[in-house]
Amino acid sequence: MKVNNFLYLHLPLLVSAVPTIRIHGNKFFYDNGTQFYIKGVAYQKDTSDLSLGEMYVDPLANEAACKRDIPYLQELHTNLIRVYAIHSSKSHDACMNMLSNAGIYVLADLSSPDESIITSDPSWNTDIYRRYTSVIDSLQKYDNVLGFFAGNEVITNYTNTGAAPYIKAAIRDVKKYMVDKGYRNIPVGYSANDDADTREKSARYFACGNETERADFYGINMYEWCGYSSFKTSGYEERTKEFSDLNIPVFFSEYGCNSIRPRKFTEVEVLFSEQMTDVWAGGIVYMYFEEENKYGLASVKDGKISTLEDFKNLKTRMEGINPTVGSYFTTSKTETTASCPTANKYWQVSPVLPPTPNDELCQCLEKTLSCVASHKLKEKEFGKLFATVCGMVDCSEITSNSSSFGTFSFCSPRQKLSFVMDKYYKSQEEEETACNFNGAASIARVYGQPKTCYQMIYSATATPDEEESDKGYTNLSASLSPVYTNTIYLCVISVTIGILTLCATLA
Repeated sequence: MKVNNFLYLHLPLLVSAVPTIRIHGNKFFYDNGTQFYIKGVAYQKDTSDLSLGEMYVDPLANEAACKRDIPYLQELHTNLIRVYAIHSSKSHDACMNMLSNAGIYVLADLSSPDESIITSDPSWNTDIYRRYTSVIDSLQKYDNVLGFFAGNEVITNYTNTGAAPYIKAAIRDVKKYMVDKGYRNIPVGYSANDDADTREKSARYFACGNETERADFYGINMYEWCGYSSFKTSGYEERTKEFSDLNIPVFFSEYGCNSIRPRKFTEVEVLFSEQMTDVWAGGIVYMYFEEENKYGLASVKDGKISTLEDFKNLKTRMEGINPTVGSYFTTSKTETTASCPTANKYWQVSPVLPPTPNDELCQCLEKTLSCVASHKLKEKEFGKLFATVCGMVDCSEITSNSSSFGTFSFCSPRQKLSFVMDKYYKSQEEEETACNFNGAASIARVYGQPKTCYQMIYSATATPDEEESDKGYTNLSASLSPVYTNTIYLCVISVTIGILTLCATLA
């Protein structure tokens, strides 16, 4: 199929060819007040064309592919693409400007295959925080970024709902990061799976609380409608009732069941009809590229596109919709804050959120350790080492669960491993053989650090009584030489966090 590239290729490359999207109540709007419905396509190629050393293909960094694919997306009346992982260090100017000139927005996942909040062992740490904020730094300048996903299907069923606070903490912290950096207020949300036991409570959990920590929107990956179905028999009617009073926009972050192929996409006319548009803000078809899972709209061979039957069917359906478009100025907004769901068998979630990762504190901590993990260690080796060391010392300072978070639980896995190795080493009176772990650790020289570094660690670990009693100590130590001051602080910190250490004498 030949497509005319003129529509967007001959427009100037403008950073702001489209107005930004804002939220009012449970709906999206253009800046001029016209309602915006998501008519999206997931756009992320598989790993077959990876460059050396990369784990995923960045769909927004390939100018040639964007130039090739955007006209086909326009044929489908696409106004948004979802991308699942980008390289924050690469330039996205060419693709983002072409998408903008084509009237296409972007919803970007902040995670990557190797840096995300994972279901089996959730964590919100400095490494993931750095990854998330680097993506925001890379994309925030583009007006056609509609929003970011802080997680995708992290909660899969009622046995792992304890991961929810980690995702909500990520939402809280990246929203604050954008405020602190003076960036545009770009919405942040979560993309959930369609699990019968958790879907309703999950939506209410992420929508509840104050604006600084709640999700700005909620996506659900919906595959209930297969082939020729109906509003009632598909389950769409029940889902619409369940989410009818949600106070933030909700939409299908993926849809397009392929149990019957080729896909007919008969759900499109219902999704954009009055039966659903008062509740749902549209949806994102999964997906553009044909892969082994057979969800593709188009296949790529030798750099050339061939559209599939799914493409033609979706195009026909999208051409037939005409959703009622509301206005920002006439749409009422629910001002009441949603109540958080109560705990039950299927929703075991604490209202307590993990702390904001503090990279400066973790770096300070690392520099005070005498026994550290070898730099040659791979992360896949950490698990066995944690099991070994935590069988010999208390690891509560670095561990967390859904309601309790250790003082250094947000530090990187390597920093946490070094911390507990050092703790064991100190407990053995710094016997040289206690810092080996079969070659996984080595003794490091500890240099005096700035007093502020030790004060930061002390503040993080001290009880209120200890902090009060330390005031006189701080005043006393201020009169000592810098070398002695650092030595004294190092000793106090070691005792405070339960590590037996031999302090240098003042001489």
